[in-house]
Amino acid sequence: MAKIVAIVTIKGDAVGGGAPIFVEPDKERRETTAFLLEKILDASAHDLKNGTFILVDRH
Repeated sequence: MAKIVAIVTIKGDAVGGGAPIFVEPDKERRETTAFLLEKILDASAHDLKNGTFILVDRH
């Protein structure tokens, strides 16, 4: 079963849960943070197209 291991978003108050949340108001920084975390966590980054990326671990 897949697990959300991190969230990178434009608005921290719009998301919640047990995963770490990284707030990046700038689009370029949001993408950079998501892709760096993707490599560090060995996860998959998914753009929800609403200013939020989720990082999913399928291991």
